[in-house]
Amino acid sequence: MQVFGFDLLPYPEHLDHLKVDGELPYPLPKRHFRPESAVSNYKEHLDAWALMDKLGFDGLGFNEHHTSPYGMMPSPNLIAAAASQRTDRMKLLIYGNCLPIHEPLRLAEELAMLDCLTDGRLISGFVRGIPREYVAYGVDQGESRARFQEAWEIIKLAWSEEVFSYKGDFWSYDDVAIWPRPVQQPRPPVWVPVTVSKETIEWAGRENIPITPGANATLAVRQDMIRFYAECLAKNGHTITPDHVVLGASVYVADSRQQAMEEAGPYMLYFFHTLFSHGNVSNVANQQRSGYRSESDYDYIRPENREAFMGALQGFRSMTLEDLERNERVCWGSPEEVRDSLIALADTLGGGTLMLNFNQGAMPHDMFVRNLQRFGEEVLPALQAHQVTTVPIS
Repeated sequence: MQVFGFDLLPYPEHLDHLKVDGELPYPLPKRHFRPESAVSNYKEHLDAWALMDKLGFDGLGFNEHHTSPYGMMPSPNLIAAAASQRTDRMKLLIYGNCLPIHEPLRLAEELAMLDCLTDGRLISGFVRGIPREYVAYGVDQGESRARFQEAWEIIKLAWSEEVFSYKGDFWSYDDVAIWPRPVQQPRPPVWVPVTVSKETIEWAGRENIPITPGANATLAVRQDMIRFYAECLAKNGHTITPDHVVLGASVYVADSRQQAMEEAGPYMLYFFHTLFSHGNVSNVANQQRSGYRSESDYDYIRPENREAFMGALQGFRSMTLEDLERNERVCWGSPEEVRDSLIALADTLGGGTLMLNFNQGAMPHDMFVRNLQRFGEEVLPALQAHQVTTVPIS
């Protein structure tokens, strides 16, 4: 298996004391931001990523979020450029650029530049983004899907054609040839995360693009996603393999499961209770009214799995330590427990790549580094030696 890290790079200071009626205010004013904390935070994470490269991780993922302490990477391309100069071997995964709110030609150029900076180590992920991003940038959520599709077509043309022109509903170009060009031909690999959307899975099936199923989905729903994705691939002449499935999980290595829960649990609960929904439209009904989601988004999920999934989508504010203990994404415990739970997850879902979060909830830097060090030395070799050969489709 391949093993990637994934870093949200949250603001390092906990902000629960700012809550009003149980919610962190949005927008969060300038007076609460401390530049010195951001400076040290970037430096510490760059140091951690350099350590991951030395420990032998296969790759590292970054994402894009705006106007929130949830994540300090409004430009994942900028942070990946910095990481490219501190790492030598790891793939750098942009997971991903939010296509509907940005100018696609500029993204195509920046990603080509990154592929050159990394000598072909780039994996380019694309996302629709979450409703908060659309509100901040003044983009109509109802245009999300159409903007995504159009931007994707433009980026493909920019990367592959000698010279291209395009006339679309949102962007148009005449006689453009980008410089620099990607090192990887015909283009850098592209992956896409799927929260739930049926249309994103169908798009990935058409384009033969690997997916990360269900950021917060139950195991049963992730199985439904992968089954439907396999059907979409097959309709377009492709066969699902473990290389198509990238699996997310949270990891914390300690001497025991109990110790892991006691040490990392409060940080994970801070993530869910305070950061996860900050400023976002998390109510599914409201997302449907805005045009961001459609009612058909969930119809591929088996009826017996939908209720638990919808509860998980909206019940994170009330999550408890007991809930974390029952969550199959939380792979915490001794090195042996972490190894076995990750291998079981990969075998159950047929994923050939793991994408693991080691610092969810802005834990102190020394805890983050200790977690990475123990995982890299005591768990990583066994995972990389394990082979997932099939994707079970039930």
